[in-house]
Amino acid sequence: MNAKLDTGRVFERIFKIYSDQFTLLIPAALILFVPVAILNGLVLENGGALAALISVAVTVVATYWFQGMVVEAVRDILDGRRDQTVGGLFSSASPYIGPLLLAGILAGIATAIGFVLLIVPGLFLLTIWAVIVPVIVIERTGAMPAFGRSRELVRGDGWRVFGVIVVLFLLQIVLGGLVQAIVGGASDDSFAGYAIADLIVHVLITPLSAIAATVMYVELRRLRGQPLDIDMDAPPVTEPPPARESPAPGPEATPPGPQAPPG
Repeated sequence: MNAKLDTGRVFERIFKIYSDQFTLLIPAALILFVPVAILNGLVLENGGALAALISVAVTVVATYWFQGMVVEAVRDILDGRRDQTVGGLFSSASPYIGPLLLAGILAGIATAIGFVLLIVPGLFLLTIWAVIVPVIVIERTGAMPAFGRSRELVRGDGWRVFGVIVVLFLLQIVLGGLVQAIVGGASDDSFAGYAIADLIVHVLITPLSAIAATVMYVELRRLRGQPLDIDMDAPPVTEPPPARESPAPGPEATPPGPQAPPG
């Protein structure tokens, strides 16, 4: 059997979860990406190649952290088990914060260098490391083994994974252009305008990327014959149905005892 990743199915699940959990994911992203937006605004204002690389690395670290927050929530949503809260998102990533930050730093530096080197190496790394965060959170691995595990899962479906990344990237560019045009036109301060636009784009797009990583991870495991105990097509269930109680047998249900023989 040589089944491939169904990108249509992936996007269907991504946007369904995004719309259902919008009021949960957006506030969490807002809390995390305000500092990132301020940093990126300062980078734009001051310029410099080193500052730009630092900005890319910090953004990747924040993205990995946010993905770690969302993984367990998406897993529960796919399995229809429970609802999450904003506080629950942050606490769900706390056991993995060390490996997530290490993976984010390493991936951020490597990807930034890869983009400097004619862009193609950076795109390649983004593709083969697309599911690092779900590997860390769900498989309880360290940062370094997660890189190899992600590449193992993506192998054979690299172009399809890359296609999902490209669609989300194009969506980010289009949204970023629209937001920058609106915010930039309303603000004469380049720092404030860019920081606000960067924040809006990251808050709206990063949840999509985080959801995509988890959905692709679940689907890639299923295709590799390593399925999780998750029904991707199950409707969400917020609470289990009440158990039915069997009625106590009445007198009429009591079987008759043995009859004494006539004397």
